[in-house]
Amino acid sequence: MKEANQRRLHLEEDNDDETRAWVTTFADIALLLLVFFILLFSFSTLSDQKFEETILSVRRSLGQQETEEWGLRVRTDTAGVLMDQATHYRQMVEAQKQVFSDIQYHYSQEGLDGVVGANLDAGIITLRLPANALFELGQVEISTEGKKLLRDMKDVFIRHSDQKINIQGHTDNIPPRAGGRFQDNWEISALRALNTLRYLMEIGINPQRMTATGFADLQPLYPNTTEENRARNRRVEFVLEKQIGG
Repeated sequence: MKEANQRRLHLEEDNDDETRAWVTTFADIALLLLVFFILLFSFSTLSDQKFEETILSVRRSLGQQETEEWGLRVRTDTAGVLMDQATHYRQMVEAQKQVFSDIQYHYSQEGLDGVVGANLDAGIITLRLPANALFELGQVEISTEGKKLLRDMKDVFIRHSDQKINIQGHTDNIPPRAGGRFQDNWEISALRALNTLRYLMEIGINPQRMTATGFADLQPLYPNTTEENRARNRRVEFVLEKQIGG
């Protein structure tokens, strides 16, 4: 009987030890979770001044001078800069919408809306002319009718002097005649854009606002599979972007 009581006491002590071990493990986990959440809370409420003071104290303990260049800097103005940029972009897009509406109205009044195509995308205005409106087939000198058309268009360019003008020449994929005047479509598209720029400069457009680019047949609007599509791809475009000061 005495031995049985002793075995029972030993079993109860073993069970108590297992219970205490479980409680200790649970308490450790709870403490770690508490420390983790306190750490997260401290990060969420850390001010720039306290952060800098903490970094300085660490640097002093490592024997570094406060005037030395920091390896880590706190950019408190980044969010503000991004907000300013986003606001400025929205304002620019809205301003370009007004310019686009004015261009459409002006060309409608002048009877050019059937000749000059207009498109607005992300604040960039593209005015599109078929190449035969400015040039004879295979030529790079502006025709008489083309010069008249550019004079009709120039009022919009002058009125909106804050717009940069990138003049772009485009061709179809048919190469020039072998042994002819032009080596390839690059030359044709570039000369057409350049001659358009020069004429606009002659009639009063500030040359500092303009650039000329030739794209040959690299940017077709339609597949060059029919004569109609090739005629659409032969074009001159005026890409207008608002000039940003500073």
